[in-house]
Amino acid sequence: MSDSLERSTKINLLKESIVKKLCEVLDKSNSKGWRKLGEIVSSDRRFKVSSDDMEMCSLRVLEVEGSPSLMLLRLMGERGCTMGHLTDYLQTLGNSDALQCLKPPALQILIQPQSVALICGHNLRLSCHAVGKSPVQYQWFKSREEVPNSFSPELLISPVQLKDAGFYICRVNCGDACEFSQWAQVDVLNVTMSYAPGQSYQSIDGRLKLAIHPQSQRLHVGETLQLECGAVGRPIPRYQWHRNGVPIPNATKRKLMIPQVMQDHHGRYRCEISSSTERMWTNEVDVVIDDIYAIGGDSCELFLNSLPEQLYATDKVALLIGNLSYQNHPQLKAPMVDVYDLTNLLRQLNFKVVSLLDLTESEMRNAVDEFLLLLHKGVYGLLYYAGHGYENYGNSFMVPVDAPNPYHSANCLCVQSILKLMQEKETGLNVFLLDMCRKRNFHYESTPNIVLRVTANIVFGYATCQDAEAFELSSTGFTNGVFVKFLKKRLLDDEKITVVLDRVAEDMGQFDATKGKQALEIRSSLSERRALTDPILPSDSADLVHAHSRQWAKAHELPESMSLNFDCGAQIKLGFAAEFSNVLVIYTHIVKKPEDMSFCQAHVTDFSLDLDVDPKEMNRETPEETGIYLLSSSLPQHCLYTRLSSLQKLREELVFTVCLQGTFAAMDDDHPIFWTKSVNIGKPLIARLDLHRAVRRNSCLQTCMMPHSPSQSPCHSPGPEHQHHLHHGSHQDYNRLSPQHRYLHISEHAQGAAGGCSFSCYDQLSQCNFDRAYESDGLLSSPGKLSIPIEATEDINELQAVFISSLHLQPQ
Repeated sequence: MSDSLERSTKINLLKESIVKKLCEVLDKSNSKGWRKLGEIVSSDRRFKVSSDDMEMCSLRVLEVEGSPSLMLLRLMGERGCTMGHLTDYLQTLGNSDALQCLKPPALQILIQPQSVALICGHNLRLSCHAVGKSPVQYQWFKSREEVPNSFSPELLISPVQLKDAGFYICRVNCGDACEFSQWAQVDVLNVTMSYAPGQSYQSIDGRLKLAIHPQSQRLHVGETLQLECGAVGRPIPRYQWHRNGVPIPNATKRKLMIPQVMQDHHGRYRCEISSSTERMWTNEVDVVIDDIYAIGGDSCELFLNSLPEQLYATDKVALLIGNLSYQNHPQLKAPMVDVYDLTNLLRQLNFKVVSLLDLTESEMRNAVDEFLLLLHKGVYGLLYYAGHGYENYGNSFMVPVDAPNPYHSANCLCVQSILKLMQEKETGLNVFLLDMCRKRNFHYESTPNIVLRVTANIVFGYATCQDAEAFELSSTGFTNGVFVKFLKKRLLDDEKITVVLDRVAEDMGQFDATKGKQALEIRSSLSERRALTDPILPSDSADLVHAHSRQWAKAHELPESMSLNFDCGAQIKLGFAAEFSNVLVIYTHIVKKPEDMSFCQAHVTDFSLDLDVDPKEMNRETPEETGIYLLSSSLPQHCLYTRLSSLQKLREELVFTVCLQGTFAAMDDDHPIFWTKSVNIGKPLIARLDLHRAVRRNSCLQTCMMPHSPSQSPCHSPGPEHQHHLHHGSHQDYNRLSPQHRYLHISEHAQGAAGGCSFSCYDQLSQCNFDRAYESDGLLSSPGKLSIPIEATEDINELQAVFISSLHLQPQ
């Protein structure tokens, strides 16, 4: 293993014995101890340590066996500090004893094997990488038995079988030194016959994917109940079964078995599946227990007929659009986090989800057309939009990122026109969640002419009331908007969708920060108990279902990871992950290098000009440095990362260059030598659908631009006297706030038609600044720790009470 890999190891992966010894040295030293180390680190913007952090570290001395140094190292580790960074800091500190603690032992395991759950027939790969003062030998074991011919750092079983499930460990030898890796559990799921057309359960990015749902059962008293579920992912998922919404004690395995069931075992069962960063639920199923002596013949038939009728969807499809990087209007932050969180939740409900960021008008129209292609009779269709918007005469308009200032209705998409097209598909449920402002555009005088069918399956969830704004809670990190902050807590509830939204409205009504400013509004014609948790029962038209599944899968195909071999003898792994349907992450990893090569690094370059790629944010050592905040914990470590957004703009196949840079110990100078390889990965993800083209179909465009619609009249932008408000509280302003002093900004980022109406939404709401420090749940406060924003602490209500007391209303 190379020195560069050792330097890139995160310090939170250090052995406990090394950390303990290092903390003892730093705690005891006065002039060259933890306080001085904190001062040095605070000057580095990547891992900046604030005075509040230092005070928190110093309070550790009040605890039994408390260590300020340990607290400081944990903070640095959570922010991505590596062994190389720590070594440099200690050298600046001049503490030779501390540096001695970091000297590598004769043998050290740097990469431990991770537990994994995967599908029978896929490839199993476990990795264990170690470094030593002499060549390292490996031997893998399954339980106590040696795995034949397993002498390399990676154990590959292809294809994996059910018999391969179990516990694995690796023994590493280096001369007289010997170390064992940690145990890794392998769970193999047998779902060969459960694939839906065009669907794959392979977890390329390591995240959880639900593979097996439990099935409803009807049993007699005294029989054995057996329910099974399963998910794939790395690390291996955790399970907790529930009956009637209550956790079942000690039911923490994939398979739930209850021998000799009684009448009180009947009910609705489902399982919660979780990892350190994710949570999902299986379908809820009915378990009916019959008394064999009480029910028979006609009575049994009457009993079956008395059971409530189960409603089904023939499929579930969701289009999620988050517009934040506006060209001519105030930029937003929350839509990215909101779309990411809802994507994860809807996938748990078995929705086919297309999640897109920052779409132009033509891209939005084409995306809607692709969404409509996935709909047919009985499908549950859901459209979520977060961004700027407005409402005229009961019709809601979504504003694309390229909308001019001022914009016309012809530049925007009318939601009701999309509903009209969905009705033509005879969908089973139409849900619209609109996280945008609903201020009226008074410049328009005419009335739109959109005639909708009378159907009892329409639900609108508006983030705010008519003629009001919707808000995002801004901080130095990434947080949800107000609507999704409460929606994500209820979305998985097995209730009628209108009941779910009612509860969200009640929760929002208790939020002091937006009382009197934002309230959820629900409009519904739903006559049946339709729920997002309803099971899927495909229609009789198998060919139609298969065609729609292939269409959806087409936009979600990731390139397969690949190994590149260079003439110098180095081998590079090139991997891919999807953050959104139009955002691709590329990472490079050095698999091996020649022994005489002292330095080796691989980076990617030469991307198409169609893509939005900042060269300064490419090939970074941590995902956060390149803008990958939401997916960071799911990515492999010790890589260089690059984030490619706006894949929908890609016109040709994605071709780029992998450049290998290396230096050799035998060379007199340190000038690197370069090797390059060209890589073609085709059109990844949403790029396959060519959304960049001019609007290909007239359906959505014609309906949005009705002859009597207000699209013929422009609207005015705010006058110069209001322009300074539009950018107040922008991203640049947030960067000037320390992570420990985040402020809650309400009015500055209203998601409204500030640039498109005859007056600004900022004219209607006094600017509200909360001047007390707010400990936000933003991701930037601890990069790489979690891929999903953490909820605020339990004393948030008490903190908000303090905020409200310091509220200052500033007239415009």
